[in-house]
Amino acid sequence: MRRRQESVLVEEESIVGDEEVVIKADAGNKGSELEQLPGVGAATAEKLMTGGYDTLLSVAVATPGELVELTGVTELAARKMIQFARDKLEMGFVSAEDILVKRQGIGKINCGSTALDNLLGGGFETGAITEAYGAFGSGKTQVAHSLAVNTIRQFPDSYVVYLDTESTFRPERIIDIAKAQGLEPEKVLKQIKVARAFNSDHQMLLAEKIDDLIKKQGLNVKLVVVDSLTAHFRAEFIGRGTLADRQQKINKHMHTLMRLGELNNLCVYVTNQVMAKPDTFFGDPTEAIGGHIVGHASTYRIYLRRGKKGTRVAKMIDSPSLPEGEATFVLDTSGVRDV
Repeated sequence: MRRRQESVLVEEESIVGDEEVVIKADAGNKGSELEQLPGVGAATAEKLMTGGYDTLLSVAVATPGELVELTGVTELAARKMIQFARDKLEMGFVSAEDILVKRQGIGKINCGSTALDNLLGGGFETGAITEAYGAFGSGKTQVAHSLAVNTIRQFPDSYVVYLDTESTFRPERIIDIAKAQGLEPEKVLKQIKVARAFNSDHQMLLAEKIDDLIKKQGLNVKLVVVDSLTAHFRAEFIGRGTLADRQQKINKHMHTLMRLGELNNLCVYVTNQVMAKPDTFFGDPTEAIGGHIVGHASTYRIYLRRGKKGTRVAKMIDSPSLPEGEATFVLDTSGVRDV
């Protein structure tokens, strides 16, 4: 009996050993791929992998400053690394036909309202950033909750990452919307990963850590919500003297989200606060926080406001291909729905 137990133990140890060999082999393959880069040895390759740059593609789309800060190499060496990766992957000019074929893999996530989905060309697009701005009570956060549940309904094995900066995420709303959609609330709650950001630096760090959830934990993330995008930046950078620093940080944060969406074909939905322009005599005096930095980085920009009889109105402000227009919807316990 004792010999039999010892033999079982030996078998288990050998299995564990084989797994360790496989893990080390995978790490070695990634390291050898990075070591093809000019001036990159084992130590530099390890630093790159630790920072999330574990493929040639991730290096190719990086900036020299990011690689310099991470690895300590010179800017010239970083540029050579990036150029080599781009040449290796043939990241040059492609035909518009190739881009059309690539865009066929883009998905559309429904929010619950056909009118709002149609305004966005069939739904919230993956591989893009959709920004919704408006005054308090306009429905920005409610759209985020509804979009999270509908993402899991459309892609049952997917996950949602929710960066909460204003403590507005409510699991109770997820339960109500999930029940209305005929889904199991417990299952939906488990597939939504929530992180509370306490300041702008923490917010930026959490956005960078989403890459680890996808690559290291193997989660199929289809939606990233940032609610709200500019709350911490607005509170921490006060006065015109800090405006340049604030915009630079927001710009870096937006590019992190942009790269995350494009490389992983996931939808990024961000909410934004507004401010009043007292010099506006005609039209709506509200304007989104973040200025041109946020406006240019967002693929789609919609303005939410209250409508008549408890409705909400979404207006398309900016889009690379869709016309301006408006959509009316309502919010209730089942989430976002048509009037």
